Amino acid sequence: MTRVALIAHDEKKADLIEFAQNHEPQLREYDLLATGTTGQRLIDETGLEIERKESGPLGGDLQIGAEVAADLLDGIVFLRDPLRAQPHEPDISALLRICDVHDTALATNLASAEFLIEGLAE
Repeated sequence: MTRVALIAHDEKKADLIEFAQNHEPQLREYDLLATGTTGQRLIDETGLEIERKESGPLGGDLQIGAEVAADLLDGIVFLRDPLRAQPHEPDISALLRICDVHDTALATNLASAEFLIEGLAE
């Protein structure tokens, strides 16, 4: 089964929820995981089944990175806030790097997320 991670910084969570609502039928076909707070908001607002990891600042980004390193993920939608520094920036950099190392599809904005979801559907 296709496995996709959904992550969003605080300022982008509403955008990710709207994206998930717009793509809900397709996302229901996937095995989904997310960082803690993002995952709970997605569950509450979409009803999607999502495996929740820790919150990003508590290691959730690294947990998802471990899934990438084990080749267990097909793609990640990570809506980042490019205008704010994050306290766990080293974890975010590690996740981005491991996606590059393992050639895992990574969307960091809504436009690329659309392409990722369309590509996984093929």
